[in-house]
Amino acid sequence: MAAALSAHAGEVAVAVAANFAGPLARIAEDFTAATGHTLKVSAGATGKFYAQIVAGAPFDVLFAADDETPNKLIAEGHAVAGSNFTYAIGRLVLWSAQPGFVDEQGAVLASGKFAHLAIANPKLAPYGQAGMEVLKARGLADAVTPKLVTAESISQAYQFVATGNAELGFVALSQVATPGKPITGSYWLVPPSLYGEIRQDAVLLKFGERKPAAAALLAYLKSAPAKAVIQSYGYGH
Repeated sequence: MAAALSAHAGEVAVAVAANFAGPLARIAEDFTAATGHTLKVSAGATGKFYAQIVAGAPFDVLFAADDETPNKLIAEGHAVAGSNFTYAIGRLVLWSAQPGFVDEQGAVLASGKFAHLAIANPKLAPYGQAGMEVLKARGLADAVTPKLVTAESISQAYQFVATGNAELGFVALSQVATPGKPITGSYWLVPPSLYGEIRQDAVLLKFGERKPAAAALLAYLKSAPAKAVIQSYGYGH
């Protein structure tokens, strides 16, 4: 069986939004065990991947942090029409590595008790855009903007907070919600009513169109085991 699998095994070049890198690592192990196919994963900001794909980067599959980018890539001929689907609904949290720093209502944002708030670049990262929407909804955009530390991606925003370079920051719930473990530090799970729904879509790119392994990965993402992993990291579906 193993020999039969490896004889037809392929490698899938995957571009994945930084917030989904952790869940994908777990899914990849199960996928490889089930199919023999392996993944070559690059994690980063969705906007950056869009620019790379348009410039000819040889990715087979994109796991975006939004639904707009896959639609755009299809419209522009860089992705396969009809292959896109929503694999997760992202959840935004305001997080601090310090216990007790962030309250459960997010009132700390208006308190003036912090010098730096980390946020992913709103022009490149949907979670950064969502963070800005929250500040605007709370009427705090002008007051907080001078304190913003802009990161290239959501993973860099997380690093700024984790290392203490920013006291708090807007990150993805999946980055702090490790399955089976309590969330460290302190956090406010931002009500979805304060930001636009973060629909995260996957899409088959033109480079992966003739690769059975790429199609197999997208099919596996819809399976019950994969969905269970995605939910365990705090995503909606």
